[in-house]
Amino acid sequence: MERRQRTFAFFLAILVSLLFPAPALFRAQDPAEPPGGKLASKLLPPPAGKIALMSVDQAALRATIEELVACGTRSSLSSWTDPKRGIGCARDHIVARFNRIAKTSGGRMEVKVDRFEATGERTGNKPVPMENVYAILPGTDPALAKTVFIVSGHFDSRASDVMDATSDAPGADDDGSGTAISIECARLLARGRYRATLLFATVSGEEQGLFGGKRLLEYVKDQGYTVGGMLDDDIVGADFAPGALHRVRLFSGGAGRADCDTPSRELARAVEEIDGRSHIRMIYRLDRLGRGGDHYPFVMAGLPAVRFTEPLEDYHHEHQNVRVEDGVQYGDLPKYLNFDFMTRVAVDNAEALRELAMAPDAPTQVTIRGVVTPSAKISWTAPEDAERAGFEVLWRETTSPRWSVFEFAKSAGQTVLENVSTDNHFFAMRSVGKNGARSIPVAAELPRR
Repeated sequence: MERRQRTFAFFLAILVSLLFPAPALFRAQDPAEPPGGKLASKLLPPPAGKIALMSVDQAALRATIEELVACGTRSSLSSWTDPKRGIGCARDHIVARFNRIAKTSGGRMEVKVDRFEATGERTGNKPVPMENVYAILPGTDPALAKTVFIVSGHFDSRASDVMDATSDAPGADDDGSGTAISIECARLLARGRYRATLLFATVSGEEQGLFGGKRLLEYVKDQGYTVGGMLDDDIVGADFAPGALHRVRLFSGGAGRADCDTPSRELARAVEEIDGRSHIRMIYRLDRLGRGGDHYPFVMAGLPAVRFTEPLEDYHHEHQNVRVEDGVQYGDLPKYLNFDFMTRVAVDNAEALRELAMAPDAPTQVTIRGVVTPSAKISWTAPEDAERAGFEVLWRETTSPRWSVFEFAKSAGQTVLENVSTDNHFFAMRSVGKNGARSIPVAAELPRR
């Protein structure tokens, strides 16, 4: 009898819920914007020819790192002239690898050694020599060839004492891994033709005060380039946590701005969209807490720059002298690297560079009007470009990390988003090429008075 009563009560509860639904007060429902729903836009697919994992040369990644480690120490304060030990030994290996890759580019890629001096606390407040090595693949479009997309890793290393220039400092992960990624990106992209210029950088002086990154920024400015985007790879060779492979972390932040639409953040969103959420974990911070990397000078200059770093770091293998202490191995040694993980990071960087360098120039002067009106009005400008299909109008909830496409516009000017409030969403614009490549988004702002 009791069982029948429970069954009856159960079915009665279902019947009541169907006949008397919960009040609208308890439903998560907002007015539709626009009321009839946004018009469906036919989107161009991404560019063909996506770089495959199998294209990455794992043996080359491993050999590059082994060559760097064999130099003993790569402290920026060590010898630049000894061919067998010190940072000059590492530079020679990098130059040799870039030169071999340049031969596959049909004579288009140029390898440069950029020599400079730096002074700081970690140089003993004395000027010391530094060198960066670049492989530059010029853009094929005269209108975009002065826009440069950069991938960089630092080839210097350090012992526990950052001023120790003699102890072994293998630096397999920090940052032999990022150096190997930059070189492998050059190999993967050397034969291609891209509208913008690609610069594959390996820099020194990172551990002494980000000197190589600062000099890299000076160099591209001196050469008259506009920075389209900068990818910094620093500590990208290991995946220590159980259950690997995990996503690579992608750090992005602002230069003191409180909003979440800085150029760095927009680059991060573009990279995630290109490479996929299964590969990229966006971290909305400039860098790891209290730490820094070579993307920092670019971000501080208001330029789009981000940092790739492995999922969880093991600090026994960073900034440590090689030793065994209480049964624990310390030191940044090659045996802790995960080359399957590094392969994915190489593809993530190379594919992002490929698609961004194929895209039209980003729109400029993107503004939003329509305050105290029922409709948002987005205005923007862009130079004429025969290879551009048009523009995508982007929007997102103010609490959402990612853009979605609202509509497509064929030409620059103004578009009115009928019955879409200026208050409930953020808006942006990006250019779309006929090849499907998309520029970095540019957030819409109120016109400046």
